[in-house]
Amino acid sequence: MDLEIGRAMNTEHERKHLAQADRHIAELKKDIARQWQIIEELSLGGRPLHQAISMLRLLRGHLRIMERHRQSILDKLEKVR
Repeated sequence: MDLEIGRAMNTEHERKHLAQADRHIAELKKDIARQWQIIEELSLGGRPLHQAISMLRLLRGHLRIMERHRQSILDKLEKVR
C-alpha cells in the first residue's frame, strides 16, 4: 500500500513538472518568434544583427534543452506505469 501511495505521489509530482516544462517550452517558442521579428526589424533598418542572432541561437539552444528535459519527464512517467 505504501508503495502505491509513493508511486502516486511521484506520478503527480512528475505531471506537475511536465506541465511546467510545457509552459517553459511555449514561452521559449514565443521568445524565438519575437527574436525573429527583432532580427527582421534590425535588418530592414540596416542595423547590425550579430547580437540579435546570438540571442536567437541561445534561445534555440535553450528550447532544445527543455524539449529533452520534457522527454525525460515523459520517460519517467512511462516507467511508473
